[in-house]
Parts: sequence; C-alpha cells; structure tokens
Amino acid sequence: MSRKYNTQKKLHVKKGDNVLVIAGNDKSQRGRVLMVNPKKERVLVEGINMKTHHEKPTQENPQGGRLKREASVHISNVMVIDPTTDEPSRIGRKRIEEEGGGRWARYAKNSGEIIDK
Repeated sequence: MSRKYNTQKKLHVKKGDNVLVIAGNDKSQRGRVLMVNPKKERVLVEGINMKTHHEKPTQENPQGGRLKREASVHISNVMVIDPTTDEPSRIGRKRIEEEGGGRWARYAKNSGEIIDK
C-alpha cells in the first residue's frame, strides 16, 4: 500500500554538508552542499558540475557575457564526508532520546558518530 501523506523521501544529504562526488565528470572532488531539491532528488554542490551560462547585458551587469555556474547533481552521486574521520561514509538514522522526547539523527555508518548535532 502506497503512502497517502508525506510521500517525500528522506534524503541522506542536507544543506551545508561536505560531500564527495562518486560519479560523473567531477568524480572524486569534494564540495559543500549549497541547496537540496528533494522533489527532483538533486543537490547543488559548490564548485562541482560547472556549466557556462550566457547572460544578457543588464543594468547591474552592463557587459553581459559568459558566466560559470554550478548545475545540480543527482543525490545518488554524492556521499557525505564523516566529520571525524574525513572519509566518505554511508548514512544511517537512529533515534536519540532527550528530555521532553526524542529525535531522529543521521550518523556515519563507518565510525558510528552522529553527524547532526
């Protein structure tokens, strides 16, 4: 039976994470996540997948010209870098009990360290 409500997938990447690209032209490069698009399952990584964008002259930029901009990468092509070991790691989720309830947190499967503080 398919889900009726909250059909959005839980993603292993969040804005601000340091990631390693594991597939594509920029394979083995690292960068910081600037934006996550959960509906399309794509991420924008700083300095990765640079594309040329032609811009018309405007008042702010009277010269116009060709600008390099980041294009999105599919979320399956990046791995989160474990902050403790500085190595790429798969991500899991576990429940952390706190006062007044608990919360779900992401953790690195290699080291077991919690990524979300």
